[in-house]
Amino acid sequence: MSQIVDLGSAADARDVVHRAVQSLAEGQLVGLPTETGYVAAALVLNDEAMGRLSQLGQRLDRSRLVLAIKHPFESLDFVPQMGPLSRKLIRRFWPGPVTLQFDEPADAGLVEVLPAGVAGVLHGGSGLAMRLPAHEFTYNVLRLSTAPIAFTEEVGALSPIYASAADLARAAGPDLEFIVDAGAPRHEFPTSLVRVGSSGWDVLREGVASRRTLNRLAGEMYLFVCTGNTCRSPMAEGLFRKLLSDRLDCSEDELVDRGFMVVSAGVAAGPGSPSSPEAVEVLSERGVDISNHESQQVTPQLLSQADQIFTMTRGHRELLVREFPEIAPRVRLISRNGTDVIDPIGAGMKEYRRCADQIEKYVHEILAELPGAGS
Repeated sequence: MSQIVDLGSAADARDVVHRAVQSLAEGQLVGLPTETGYVAAALVLNDEAMGRLSQLGQRLDRSRLVLAIKHPFESLDFVPQMGPLSRKLIRRFWPGPVTLQFDEPADAGLVEVLPAGVAGVLHGGSGLAMRLPAHEFTYNVLRLSTAPIAFTEEVGALSPIYASAADLARAAGPDLEFIVDAGAPRHEFPTSLVRVGSSGWDVLREGVASRRTLNRLAGEMYLFVCTGNTCRSPMAEGLFRKLLSDRLDCSEDELVDRGFMVVSAGVAAGPGSPSSPEAVEVLSERGVDISNHESQQVTPQLLSQADQIFTMTRGHRELLVREFPEIAPRVRLISRNGTDVIDPIGAGMKEYRRCADQIEKYVHEILAELPGAGS
């Protein structure tokens, strides 16, 4: 049976990380923890190790090998022809317990320059499967490795998930150099398996994320940004929610199930502050309740996940694009004519009403552009 290395008993977890990286580089197979179970792993650049991993996977009833990567957009190196839908899903689902199977061709991708045997094993006749595990130990192994790593799938048709290092050790026998025991997985179910094509996606296996959760995560996200996230952007978020739900003839709570997520944030926001009393009152006059709003800071993750980002001023947009140039195609001024939305803070109710008038006009214009949300 394979040796089990108890991560909790190690004097320094980094030593175990380095041992795993070194063993993989030397062509050994290693057992690694993920947030959803234990898997056998090999470095993809080693043809012989990948062959042994494939054989082990077959014996474990894990016919598929999964390519594990350390950053969402590393997937573009392997599927450079990835379409907008696939790019959106990797922003939303990773890192996390979702395996994506790409039907899109890997022409000119790194898979094509791998040894023929390795490329064949990774494709497996059903498309290239990839995941970005959220487990800290295994992420660090990926980060320090010279190449991506291939995993055995977590669950087979006949055998369940390996929920402990001991489970994997008993099943794998002596085929693994060692298995890193990081305790019980965070989740008791395997990763959800999603097939992605150029024109759509489908859930092949529900796991940690249910079909409904995946549908929600794959919806369109609209992000409104101002400075402190207490006046302008909460008003924009509230008005957008109300007007969109009116057009779709549904409640605001049902928007997520209809495929729409609406949020707001501030470039200099403190967390947890309420909307200003004036903003709450002005929107209440229009049938919109933002009394439960809590401010939040703009974060890289939030910007990565948003499909469309609307800023209140040109200055907000310039700041975001300067800090995160990759989002430039998805961020625009809320007004189509280039007009900044006035900042009403401290200026009294008259200015708040004028600000709300501006925002409502611009929100109507945005809604008119949205497919499937028109009258």
